[in-house]
Amino acid sequence: MSESSAEVVASAATAAVASATGASANWRRATGIVGVAIGVVAAGAAAGVAVERMTVGRGMRQKARLALDSTGPYGSLRGTPGKAYADDGTELYYEVDDIDPAAAPALTPRRRRLFGRKAPAPVTVVFSHGYCLNQDSWHFQRAALRGVVRSVYWDQRSHGRSGRGAAQVNDGTPVSIDQLGQDLKAVLDAAVPEGPIVLVGHSMGGMTVMAFADQFPDVVRERVVAAAFVGTSSGRLGEVNFGLPVAGVNAVRRVLPGVLKALGQQAEWVERGRRATTDLFAGIIKRYSFSSRDVDPAVARFAERMIEGTPIDVVAEFYPAFTEHDKTEALGHFKDLPVLVLAGVGDLVTPSEHSEAMADLLPDAELVLVPDAGHLVMLEHPEVVTDRLADLLTRAGAVPAGATVSGYGSTSGSAQPG
Repeated sequence: MSESSAEVVASAATAAVASATGASANWRRATGIVGVAIGVVAAGAAAGVAVERMTVGRGMRQKARLALDSTGPYGSLRGTPGKAYADDGTELYYEVDDIDPAAAPALTPRRRRLFGRKAPAPVTVVFSHGYCLNQDSWHFQRAALRGVVRSVYWDQRSHGRSGRGAAQVNDGTPVSIDQLGQDLKAVLDAAVPEGPIVLVGHSMGGMTVMAFADQFPDVVRERVVAAAFVGTSSGRLGEVNFGLPVAGVNAVRRVLPGVLKALGQQAEWVERGRRATTDLFAGIIKRYSFSSRDVDPAVARFAERMIEGTPIDVVAEFYPAFTEHDKTEALGHFKDLPVLVLAGVGDLVTPSEHSEAMADLLPDAELVLVPDAGHLVMLEHPEVVTDRLADLLTRAGAVPAGATVSGYGSTSGSAQPG
C-alpha cells in the first residue's frame, strides 16, 4: 500500500467517525465501505491495503463462493458437545474428541481396576482459537489427531457457537485477555476435570493460555504437561505495522479506535456493507491470513467465512484488549515444560519476531519458523504444524513414541520449518 493510499483510507475513516453523530445516509454509505477495510484490521486479518486487481466477473465470483461453500469439507468435523459457564454467566461451547480404541488400539490401554483404582486419566489437548475465528480453525490438526488423543476444542466468548459475552452486553464491561484466561479455566473445569493437559493456542488463543497461566499458576504446575503457542505474542502488539509504510501505520493507529467504536454502534449498517463488499473483504482476508500464492481457494474461502461470521460489534469490542496485552512474565510458568513456539515468517498480524522473543524467554522451547506462511499458518501449511504438534505430544507423553499421527491435507506447495 502506498502512503497516498494509506492517507485515503485514513481520511475516509475519519469522515466516517465524524458522521457517526448523525445516522444519515452518508454515514450508512461510509460504514459500508470503511467498516470492511477498517473493521477487519481489528480482526487481525486485514488493514487499509490495496487489494489484488479482480479480473473475474462479480457474478462468476459469487457462483464460485457458493460452490466452495456447498462442497468444501473444512469445518465439518464435530465432537461431543458440552457447555461451560464463565464467571459472568457467559455460555461457552466446547466439543470433545475422545480416543477411539478401534482406530488406535495400540494407543489406548484398556481401562481396568488397579488396586481398587482406575487407570490414570489420559492426557487431554485443549485448543484455543484466535480472534474472529472459531474452533473450526483447527480443522486439519483435528482431523489428524482424531481418535489418537483426547482433545477439546472450544469457542471463545462471542465467537462461534459460544454465547455473547454477558458482562459486555449487560454491563458494558470491556473485554480483557485476563477474562479470556478465566474463560479457559471454566472450560477446563467442565471438560477436563482431571488428568494432565496440553494447552495449544493460536493468536488470541495463545494470549488466552498466557492469561490462564498468569492467574492459575498452581493448575499449570500440577496439571499442564506441555504447551504450544502458534502465531501469537506476549505483548507489544501496539508496535505492529501490519506491513504498512510509516504513514499508513500512523493513519491506522490514529483513527482506528474511534472508527471501531463508531462502527460497533452501527452494527446493522456495517454488516450490510460487509455483505455488499464481499470481494474487497475476500482480498483483504487473503492478504493478511496467508503468505503463499497457491493457497487452496476452498481454504481461503473457509477462513473468509469464519471471519465474516464475527459481528462488527464483537470485532470492535475485542480490539482494545490487544493493545493492553502484556503477559511476558506469565511465560515463566512454562519454562520447565515441553513447549512449541511456531509462527509463519510472513505473518503480518503477529510477526514472527514476537515468537522469537517468546522463545528467547523459554530456552528449552522448540522454535519453528515456517517460510511462506502467514497468520493462519495452521490452515496454510497444516502438515508442518501437525508434525511439530505431534512431536510435542510425544515429548509430553500424550501419545506413545511409536504412534502415527497422519498428516491431513495440504493447501499449498510443501513447506519445511526453518
